[in-house]
Amino acid sequence: MGFIRYQQERLAARLLRWQFEKNGEPVPDDNQLARRARIIVDDAHRIAKERGKNVMAILKDMVGDLRKR
Repeated sequence: MGFIRYQQERLAARLLRWQFEKNGEPVPDDNQLARRARIIVDDAHRIAKERGKNVMAILKDMVGDLRKR
């Protein structure tokens, strides 16, 4: 895994943790959080490839969508 990908996964995990805490939900353990972050980053890369959009903007949108759930 490259440095940038690693940083994206760490950012996604932090955003997920923050979202769980903000919603008053129990925060999953670190392994589950890392797995979810990896899935989100994979999806963001797939969307970026299809639409030509910035991966970081997509990550923010995806985590923002979690707020609405």
